[in-house]
Amino acid sequence: MEEQIKELTLLLLYLTSWKEKDPFGDECIRAWKGYDFDILNKLKDENLIGGSTYKAKSTYLTKNGIEKAKDLMKKYNVN
Repeated sequence: MEEQIKELTLLLLYLTSWKEKDPFGDECIRAWKGYDFDILNKLKDENLIGGSTYKAKSTYLTKNGIEKAKDLMKKYNVN
């Protein structure tokens, strides 16, 4: 069950994300992180999201996170 919660949390982060420029001028995908911190920490440990998991109110999705989220859209039949 924990794996599905991680997958669905990542999918929700992706579906509710927005694009913005990081401090270096590169485009990044950010999302509000109003989800369970234990799950967010696991996603960060798996290099699917980045940034501070405690201080900031948003996080960013890594390239691996974006790719996995797109795969999860297919898995869960989300258009």
